[in-house]
Amino acid sequence: MKKIATLALVLGLTASSALAGGYVAPVVEAEPVMVAGPSSNMGLLIPAILLIALIAAAASDSSSSD
Repeated sequence: MKKIATLALVLGLTASSALAGGYVAPVVEAEPVMVAGPSSNMGLLIPAILLIALIAAAASDSSSSD
């Protein structure tokens, strides 16, 4: 009977220390990332390129009608 009581005492003491606390996952706070969108100059650059291409196409058409 003493062996069973001693075993129960040992298991009880080790179990309480093993369960004390518990695992808590670390919390990592990420810094916000700033994503650069298209600049305001891109709104003017694309129409300007298209206008130059249109003028170049019109100029090449009128010179080859010979």
